[in-house]
Amino acid sequence: MKFEGTYVAMVTPFDKNKNIDEEGFRSNINYLIDQGVDGLVGAGTTGESATLTHDEHKRVIEILVDEVDGRVQTVAGTGSNATSEAISLTKFSVDVGADAALLITPYYNKPQQHALVDHYSTVAANCDIPIIAYNVPSRTGSDIAVETAVELAKVDGVDALKEASGSVDKVSDIYRALCRDGVEDDLDILSGEDSLTLPLMAVGATGVISASANIDAKRMVLMVNSILNDDYTRAFELHYEMLDVIRALFIESNPVPVKTAMNLMGLPSGPLRQPLCEMLDDDLEILKKALKESNLI
Repeated sequence: MKFEGTYVAMVTPFDKNKNIDEEGFRSNINYLIDQGVDGLVGAGTTGESATLTHDEHKRVIEILVDEVDGRVQTVAGTGSNATSEAISLTKFSVDVGADAALLITPYYNKPQQHALVDHYSTVAANCDIPIIAYNVPSRTGSDIAVETAVELAKVDGVDALKEASGSVDKVSDIYRALCRDGVEDDLDILSGEDSLTLPLMAVGATGVISASANIDAKRMVLMVNSILNDDYTRAFELHYEMLDVIRALFIESNPVPVKTAMNLMGLPSGPLRQPLCEMLDDDLEILKKALKESNLI
């Protein structure tokens, strides 16, 4: 399966009692589709998957697939630090009709590089769905090495890598290594760092899985499409238009600022689940300033 364009790592909106706001989630899905996105990710880490019960996790995926109804690609967040649990969630996503699954590297366990290949290979062998491996070492303590990315490209069913190590050089090295092994068409690289989407795409990435697109999807879509159409002049303009907002959205742990921004914009979002909590006052003022200057509030 080809992964290209703008995918949104959706928040999970909660009501005042911190239950899933199903109506609000459906509203956000339609809002983002109207903005021209290529795909939507439900129950990922931006969706506070770590604090969802298993039943809630599955319900978010069900709602996503049902409401999208084939209009864009649906990606289910099914990662876990237990391979057996990742298989269970991924099988469920197959059953309800998701187009793909996004699996974060097993967190806390810190598996060796060959164990990471074994983890993704095991899930892929047991689940008939395209898999996106998600590398975000700052949150998991585990980093997919360049050589490991090449090995993952050779695994039937692992079709993409969401790369959030924060290094343009790392993506350059991965893409060059894929080309040297002749498997560059077997593994799409997607930016997992919103502020680095332009440079990462310039060195081989095919799109982004974006948290900031929850609030500014239109410009992210325009920038990504400009890059895909080799219009880097327009892409540069959009990159700098979005930069201050993107930085403000990551001033505290994701998705705290994103959900806060959505509440300020009147989009369904609601409260956070502990251990996440409201923003510090100084950080909130920085976020508000960036949103105002970008005409988002």
